[in-house]
Amino acid sequence: MSARVLSGKELAASIRAEAAERAAALAAAGTPPKLAVVVATADESSAWYVRSIARAAEKAGITCDIVDLGAEAAPDLIRDRLAALSADDTVHGIILQTPLPEGAKLEDLAGAIAFGKDVDGANPLSLGRLAAGLPAFAPATAEAVVAILDHYGIDLTGLHVAVVGRSTVVGKPAAHLLLDRNATVTVCHSRTRELAAVTSAADVVVAAVGRAGLITAEHVRAGAVVVDVGTNPTEDGGLVGDVDAVGVADQAGALTPVPGGVGPVTTALLLRHTVQAAGRG
Repeated sequence: MSARVLSGKELAASIRAEAAERAAALAAAGTPPKLAVVVATADESSAWYVRSIARAAEKAGITCDIVDLGAEAAPDLIRDRLAALSADDTVHGIILQTPLPEGAKLEDLAGAIAFGKDVDGANPLSLGRLAAGLPAFAPATAEAVVAILDHYGIDLTGLHVAVVGRSTVVGKPAAHLLLDRNATVTVCHSRTRELAAVTSAADVVVAAVGRAGLITAEHVRAGAVVVDVGTNPTEDGGLVGDVDAVGVADQAGALTPVPGGVGPVTTALLLRHTVQAAGRG
């Protein structure tokens, strides 16, 4: 068996084109969309991700301001900058990039992002509304997981999905989105006993823990769909996922690649969210 490759490139291109069209219309009406990305880290994988957002935004006609506060930024400085951006009528979307400096926690700071500008669903209000099934911007990576499955016609109704990872950035919101599609969801984490026994019983496995090669062929039943959310930098400057792609490809029925899978869709959804936020302004 050789797994079907679930590339995110075609879907991402479609979403970016839609965002560009909407951005042009908004600019013509006097509201050019603007996204602000607040950075307080020297992490190279984060820098790569932020650069990819900026490039995609520029191509879509969306201004992207990278607000670099430095890797030693104090929590109060980060919070104050987020509050200032929230009060700026020319800014429509705000992202607080992780990781954060020691002593700074996303859950403590994200509340300073105005709900209507929280295009990556980090504010606890956004997460709470998502859990309650109310309108809110979902974390883009979590949304990208479901968007890719939708794009390839994978009906989640009644399927057992094992989500490996319980972060508020991906794991937990992805579980809520999958539940909304009538999947039966098991959330696994570092304390899960016999992880392979749980994941190998699932129809779909979502790997989102940030550990290169964690999910191997023994974790996947024959024919299962595997969505790899991991983006782990390699020594040669590349990226690998949380899935041992070579081993799993002979076991799974379908697999998202890294890079080129969830990542491009995540970036495209951030652009969509930004123009949606601008359009509401």
